[in-house]
Amino acid sequence: MGFWFLGFSLGHLLGFVVVGVVGPSGFKLSRDVSIPEIYLPHGTTEGLLGGPPPSKRTILVFFSGGVHGYIREVLLKHWENKTENGVKILKYLPKGEDYNQQVRKSKYCICASGWEVASPRMVEALYMGCVPVLVKDDYAKPFSDVLNWDTFSVDIPTKKIPQLKDILMAIPQRKYIRLQRNGVQVRKHFVVNLPPKRYDVFHMMLHSIWLRRLNIHIRDMHNES
Repeated sequence: MGFWFLGFSLGHLLGFVVVGVVGPSGFKLSRDVSIPEIYLPHGTTEGLLGGPPPSKRTILVFFSGGVHGYIREVLLKHWENKTENGVKILKYLPKGEDYNQQVRKSKYCICASGWEVASPRMVEALYMGCVPVLVKDDYAKPFSDVLNWDTFSVDIPTKKIPQLKDILMAIPQRKYIRLQRNGVQVRKHFVVNLPPKRYDVFHMMLHSIWLRRLNIHIRDMHNES
C-alpha cells in the first residue's frame, strides 16, 4: 500500500474532505475538512512509530527531497548540502543512509510543500518523534479545531527560509523538549489503525466532519429564522 488518505465530497451538507489549501482551490475552513497525507510503505505503521529521546538527537534540522515546486526550490537554493551546526538539507541521501534513521536522529524535520501543499513528511516526523517544521503557504492544518499546532510544531514562512537555522537555534532547549513531548502525545491522532481505534486518525476525521456538519446546520437554522 502506498499513500493512505480519504478524499471525497459530501456536497454542501458536509463539505469537502481534502488535503487542504486555503485560497484559489475553493477550500473553506468553515465548511471543509483538511486531512493529513499519510504514507505507509508496507500498508501499516509497523516500524514507523517511535524514536530516541531529545538528548539522543544530534541533527538540528533535516530534509531530503527533490525539487518539487517553488518552496523546495527556495529551500534547496539556500541550504542544500550545508551541514554547519547540525543542518542536514539535501536533495537525495547518500547511498547507504536510511531516511527514517535520519528523521530519528533529528530534532526538527522540515515539511516543505512540493507540487501540492500537503506532504506525508509532517506525519512521518510526528511518528518518529521529530518536531515538524512547516514551510507551507496557505495551509489548513489538519484537526486544528481541537489540536493546537503551535504546541508541537514550528511554522516558518517561505520568505524566512534564509533565516531557517537562526530561527530554530533561537528556540530554547526547554521549549524544544516541550514541542517534542507534545508531538509524541498527539501522535496517536495521526496513526492509522486497522480496524480503527479510539482517537486515531479515522476518528479525528469523522469528528472534523461532524463539526462542519454541526456548523452548517446551525448556520442554516439562523438563516431560516
